[in-house]
Amino acid sequence: MAQPEDKRTSLLQSFNYAFEGIIHVVRSQRNMKIHVAIAIIVLVAAFFFDLDRLSIVALFVAISFVFITEMLNSALEYAIDIFTSRYDPRAKLAKDLAAGAVLVATLNALAVAYLVFYERLTSMPYNVLTKVRETPTDVTVISVFLLMVVVIAVKALSGRGTPLRGGLPSGHAAVAFGGWVAITFIAAGTAFALPISAIALVMAFLTAQSRVQAGIHTWLEVTLGGLLGAGLTVLVFRIFYPFV
Repeated sequence: MAQPEDKRTSLLQSFNYAFEGIIHVVRSQRNMKIHVAIAIIVLVAAFFFDLDRLSIVALFVAISFVFITEMLNSALEYAIDIFTSRYDPRAKLAKDLAAGAVLVATLNALAVAYLVFYERLTSMPYNVLTKVRETPTDVTVISVFLLMVVVIAVKALSGRGTPLRGGLPSGHAAVAFGGWVAITFIAAGTAFALPISAIALVMAFLTAQSRVQAGIHTWLEVTLGGLLGAGLTVLVFRIFYPFV
C-alpha cells in the first residue's frame, strides 16, 4: 500500500511549482523581464520618497495586477498552442483578448504611478528619506523583498536548481546573512549590540552549513548567496538608514 505523501513536503513542493512558473515566465517572456525591471525601479523609488502606506499598497496592487495578467496571458498562449498549431481566428482572438488584458493592467499601473509620484517628482522635498530612515523595520522589509527578487532573477538567468531547492545562489543563505546585517544595524548603539550581532552571525552560518550538509547546495552556492544577502542589505541600510 502506498504511503501518503508528507503534507509538509507536498506544501513545499506546491510553492516550488509556483515559483518555477514565475521563473519560467521571467526567463522566457521578454515583456515579463521588462515588467520585473520596472517594478524593481518603482519599488526602490517608493522608498526614496515620503510615501504613505496607502500609496505603497496601490503600487503593490498595480504591480501584482500586471504580473498576474502577463502570466495568465502566457498560460493561455501555451494552452491554445497545445490544441491547435494552425491559424484559427478564434485562437487569435483569444490571444488578442489576453494581450489586451495585459495592456489594460499596464496602463492602470502607469496611471497609479503617475498619481503617486507626480507631486513628489515636481517638488522633490528635502526630507525625502526622513520617514524611512526613522523606521528600520520598513528598511528590513524592503531589503528582504529586494533580496528575494534578485535571488529569483539570478536563478532564472543561471537556470540552475529550483526556486526553493538548490541552484545558484542559495536563497536561504542570502536571507540568513541579510538578516544578520539587518539585525546588526538595528542593534547598533545598544548595550548588547556585539553579542546580538554575533548570535545572528552564528545562526546565519548554521543555516548555510545545513544547506551544504543536506546536499542541497555547494559551499560556492551558499558563499555567493551569503555575499549577495549581506552586500545588498548593507547597501539598502546605508542608503535609507545611515545613522549607524
